[in-house]
Amino acid sequence: MAVFHDEVEIEDFEYDEETETYFYPCPCGDRFAISKEDLENGEEVATCPSCSLIVRVIYDKELFMSGEVVSAPSSSKADLVKC
Repeated sequence: MAVFHDEVEIEDFEYDEETETYFYPCPCGDRFAISKEDLENGEEVATCPSCSLIVRVIYDKELFMSGEVVSAPSSSKADLVKC
């Protein structure tokens, strides 16, 4: 179980469009970082590259869905019953 330094709303992060990464100031002087791709994959931990602190990112996971649609396999009773 991870021990979070803090829990931070995604709205409090700064977004860098070039790198598609969200940043938040860390007490050590560097910045916590989490990529848009990580958020799309359901990740909620932002890490600091300079120290061991981590923060939990509070965000609406549905807003970060990658838009990838996976269709459910079609099965009907007629397909299941074969003589």
